Amino acid sequence: MILTRLNLTNFRNYKKCSVKFDKHLNIFIGNNAQGKTNILESIYILAITKTHRYGTENYLIRRDAEQAKIAGTLRINKIPKDMEVVINKQKKIVRVNKTEIRKISDYITNMNVIMFCPDDIAIIKDSPQVRRNLLNIEISQLFRDYIIYYNEYNKLLKNRNEYLKMLYINNLSDERYLDVLTAKLIEKAVLIYQYRNDFINKINANISSIFYNITGIDNLTVKYVTNVDFENFSTEEITAKLVDKFVKCRKKELQNGSTMYGPHRDDFYFLFGNDDIRIFGSQGQQRIALIAFKIAEIFIFKEIHDTNPILLLDDVFSEIDNKKKNKIIKYLKDDIQVFITTTDLKNINRSLLKEAKIFEVHAGNLVEKVGI
Repeated sequence: MILTRLNLTNFRNYKKCSVKFDKHLNIFIGNNAQGKTNILESIYILAITKTHRYGTENYLIRRDAEQAKIAGTLRINKIPKDMEVVINKQKKIVRVNKTEIRKISDYITNMNVIMFCPDDIAIIKDSPQVRRNLLNIEISQLFRDYIIYYNEYNKLLKNRNEYLKMLYINNLSDERYLDVLTAKLIEKAVLIYQYRNDFINKINANISSIFYNITGIDNLTVKYVTNVDFENFSTEEITAKLVDKFVKCRKKELQNGSTMYGPHRDDFYFLFGNDDIRIFGSQGQQRIALIAFKIAEIFIFKEIHDTNPILLLDDVFSEIDNKKKNKIIKYLKDDIQVFITTTDLKNINRSLLKEAKIFEVHAGNLVEKVGI
């Protein structure tokens, strides 16, 4: 999977930008706040339709413009595919080969990206919602059905919570509709649990060896945490245990007006053996753990889609020593397209620089750098 070109119109600080990329390595160098990250962000949005940055999307459109447009040509097994995301103040419009795609679930499996940026430390340190968002985005890129099930689950969850509140406020005793909502919610919950559990298992197949190869520290794993204990994540077990929970906790749910069990309460965390990396790991170890997680994803995408994802590395090497940096670089194989931002080429291994297409970024302008 290769992004051969990118065109930006009124995106962030880019009024107009048209650029062709190297099939393997592309490096963007410049001072802070010049637009390096904006390039990687635009590629991410072209794939996912949403920004990777935590917080608002209100500033994606360049000041004084009515809309922004991100367009690019993707090549998969030598077959070109034109992708486009148009952002205005009311909505986003996405197109593949100039045909508008109405459902996001039909769009986001077309182009696969894995991104690492300094803000990703929030994945370890912040709330479970941040970690659930990561799971949802990554699994949705792999499986079109997942985002459909997830959206259906959220609609049912909202309806069920509203109905719980109505029953309690109005002191109603007829709970037949609640039973219908609960049964449908459980049906979708089973599928989400199974997708997430399988994804974490696939991460764990590689993350420990990747982390060890970079740091020399063994036994890093990712622990998937649900608020219902499952042994094997079979459909029968998940269904039975959720039914039991909802029966036993109905009175409390009615009082709280919220659904207490389900994948909307999921979490995951990183462990050294039995030790939580949030408590026992340094910030450097946490960053490498996240990088190992993202590298492990490459193997999953390759296994399922038979093509490598595009790798976006925003200022990933600035706080990593040369020894670890070189070990990470070994995973940047020739058949993976990589985009890297940096403020200083000294942060990048010289053997990589010789192979790379390098762009200087200044005030929303890109200039290809010839020679290093």
